[in-house]
Amino acid sequence: MTYHPKSDFMATMMARGFLADCTDYQGLDDALVAGVVPAYIGFDATAKSLHVGSLIQIMMLRWLQKTGHKPITLMGGGTTKVGDPSFRADERPLLTNEQIDDNIAGIQKVFAAYISYDDSPTGALMLNNAEWLDDLKYLDFLRDIGRHFSVNRMLSFESVKSRLDREQSLSFLEFNYMILQAYDFLELNRRYGCLFQMGGSDQWGNIVNGIDLTRRVLDHQIFGLTSPLLTTSDGKKMGKSQDGAVWLNADMCAPYEFWQFWRNTTDADTGRFLKLYTELPIEECERLGALEGAEINEAKVILANEVTTLLHGAEAAAAAHATAREVFEKGGVGDDLPTVTLGMADFAGGAISIVQLLVKAGLVKSGKEAKRLMQENGARLDDEPLTDAGLMIEPTALSRPIKLSAGKKRHALVRLAD
Repeated sequence: MTYHPKSDFMATMMARGFLADCTDYQGLDDALVAGVVPAYIGFDATAKSLHVGSLIQIMMLRWLQKTGHKPITLMGGGTTKVGDPSFRADERPLLTNEQIDDNIAGIQKVFAAYISYDDSPTGALMLNNAEWLDDLKYLDFLRDIGRHFSVNRMLSFESVKSRLDREQSLSFLEFNYMILQAYDFLELNRRYGCLFQMGGSDQWGNIVNGIDLTRRVLDHQIFGLTSPLLTTSDGKKMGKSQDGAVWLNADMCAPYEFWQFWRNTTDADTGRFLKLYTELPIEECERLGALEGAEINEAKVILANEVTTLLHGAEAAAAAHATAREVFEKGGVGDDLPTVTLGMADFAGGAISIVQLLVKAGLVKSGKEAKRLMQENGARLDDEPLTDAGLMIEPTALSRPIKLSAGKKRHALVRLAD
C-alpha cells in the first residue's frame, strides 16, 4: 500500500526500508505524532551474543529513540526456557537458568552502543520477562489468559502451519511460546504503557496475538510493526558468513572481522545496507549504492566504517580499516588481525600440521573443514601456497608473526609465545 506518514519514525522506517507490515498504519502514525510512545522488541537469550541478523531490530530501536520515543529492550529470560518455534525445523535445545543468565549478561553489552538508558522521557528501559513469567500459576494462567486463545487460529499462523505441513514435530512446550509472547505485550502495556511491538516478519503471528489479548483483557488499543527478514542478494541469510554467525560482541567476533564482513558486501546490497545499518542521509546512501566498477569498493569501505563505528567505536573502525589497507593493499600483516599464540607444547613431535594450525587459529571449526578448504581453495601461510593437508610446520618457521589465511576472507596472525 501507499501511505504517507506524518511522524518522523514512520517516515524513517518506510524511507530506509525497515517496514514490512503494520497492523494499523494510520492509528500508529497518529499516536507517534501525539506524544512519546514506548515500544519494544524482545530478544531471547539463546547465545551469549546477538548476531548481525538482529542488527536491523537494534537499529529500529535506535531510530525510535532518535525520533523522540521510548525504546524497551526486553530480554527473554522466561521465554528462552520455552523456545520460539517460528519457522524452525526442530525444537531449540533447552538451556539451564545459569546459561540463560550468562547469555543475557553477554547480550546486554551491545545495546548501550546504540541506545541511551536514562531517566529522561525517551530513556530506554532494559527489562526481563522472567520478572512476570517465572512466577505464573499454571491453572490461573490457563483460566485467565489461555481462554482467550483459539487453537484453530494458532494453527493457522504460517510459522506453525509450515512446520506441521512438513510433518515436523511441534512440542506442546513450543506451542505455548506464542501465548507467552502475547502475555509479554499485555504486561508491558499494563506496566509501562508500551504501545507497540516491533520484530521481524516471522513474528507477525505472535505480535497479532499480543494485540488481540491486550484488547480482550484490558480493552486497550496497541499496534504491531514488522521488518523484512533480510537475505543478501545471493540468497544467504543475513548475519551469516561462510564461517557461521557474525556476532556483535567483540569477544566473539573481533572488530576487524566485523569490519571485513561489511567490506565484503556484494555490490547489489551496498546501497540497501547503507540505508538500514548506517545513519548517512538517504540521498548519500543511494548515491554510494549506485556506484559501479572499482568505485563501489569505496562505498563498501564507508559502509564498513560506519557500521563498525556504531558498534565498536570510531577508533576500532579506523584500526580495522588501516589493517585492511596494510594486508590487502601493501601486502603486510596489519596490526588488528586476530592473533593466535602458540607455545612449544603445541608442536607435538617438534612440528604442527597446517590442519591443526588452521583449527588453533580459529579460521576453521574442524580438521575436516580445513582439509576441504585446502582442497578447494588452498590455504596460505606467509604468502606461500600450502596444498598438502599433511604438511608439518616446525617452530623455526614461526620465528616471527606471520599471516595465516583460509580462503579469501579469513585471516589471522600466528606467533610463538615469548
